[in-house]
Amino acid sequence: MLHEPAVELGKDKSIPKKTRLGVVMFLIYMVVYSGFVVIGTMFPEALGVKFIGGQNLAFLYGMGLIVLAIVMGLIYNFFCTRLEDKLNKEEQS
Repeated sequence: MLHEPAVELGKDKSIPKKTRLGVVMFLIYMVVYSGFVVIGTMFPEALGVKFIGGQNLAFLYGMGLIVLAIVMGLIYNFFCTRLEDKLNKEEQS
């Protein structure tokens, strides 16, 4: 038995804009993450400083990086879906 594709895949006109958005978001995350690495290598004692709720900077920064990655993923998905709907709908009209 031969399995066929579930849907017909056409050309996606939104690829260049989605790629640009992904690269920009990657660069933003890279800068934020690089800050964590720089603090950890150049000023390791700063990561032990207590802040909100008695948590140290290392924990808060690390959790912030995780939350930032999730939020950026949701933002990327939202804008890519809108781009796909807009640019690929024009083709069908």
